[in-house]
Amino acid sequence: MALLVPRIGCGSDVAETAPAPQNPATPMQAEVAAEPEPQFVAPTRRDRIGRIWAPVLINGKGPFRLVLDTGATHSAVTAGTAQALGVTPSATEQMLLHGVTGSAAVPTIIVEHLVIGELDLKSQRVAIVASALGGADGVLGTEGLLDKRITIEFHSDRITIARSRMERAGFRFVTVPFKLVNGLPVAEAQIGGVLTRAIIDTGGESTIGNLALREALVRRRQKEVTLADGIIGITLDVQAGSRINAPPIVLGGLALQGVGVTTGDLEIFKEWRMTKTPVLLIGMDVLGLFDTLIIDYRRKELQARFASGS
Repeated sequence: MALLVPRIGCGSDVAETAPAPQNPATPMQAEVAAEPEPQFVAPTRRDRIGRIWAPVLINGKGPFRLVLDTGATHSAVTAGTAQALGVTPSATEQMLLHGVTGSAAVPTIIVEHLVIGELDLKSQRVAIVASALGGADGVLGTEGLLDKRITIEFHSDRITIARSRMERAGFRFVTVPFKLVNGLPVAEAQIGGVLTRAIIDTGGESTIGNLALREALVRRRQKEVTLADGIIGITLDVQAGSRINAPPIVLGGLALQGVGVTTGDLEIFKEWRMTKTPVLLIGMDVLGLFDTLIIDYRRKELQARFASGS
């Protein structure tokens, strides 16, 4: 039986040879909200390529370091994590894993409990992925989080996950509305005057665009200096791309300048049927510039604040 996973780990992951650590240096700390609702507050850190790690208990073991990936609709773990859990992957119950650069049928395991502080995501089947996760033990996808509010405070290395109460943005925050498209947060953006769909991708190292975006930018700017680039996806397939210095990116009330974008004829855009119009995956090279980043799934809103003086 093959299970189709729309996407797991959309970012341009870089293969690592070092083994994934099983005991994070920062232990999990949980706080209970004033009302009896699940809430998770824990120290976090960014891996060596800028993505966000959250400490997660799996089947009562861990915590394991999982990359928080708003561009992944399902969670996944590495083979080393499955071994640490004492669970044998099933080769007969497979998932079709779609990454940025290719697809692969991968074995799976059943996870009885995936606990993030007070949040307990019940039994689910998760994919086994290659260790191309920058040292993390897996990917934390968005299943079970679509009524939640995720707050990432980069200045204090803290992540909070709680039920959304439809809170408005605070002082000095800029808001960006988004729509959920197949579980992915998609905002409207403009790049050099080109209308673009922008997917918020906390699991991606870098910002990536499709060929339609590159062609639209070339038509508007006439000349474009590009550098050859390569992208390694979570399936370890490699695809060629071209890196450009993009014109200012306007995202809601945000204006981002000096962003490098790698564009290419990537498999993930074909899988999503997003090849005809410009599409951008905004990765941690951009999202990590903020002091605080809030993703409120119920409000369908990104709330961001730059550091003082930025």
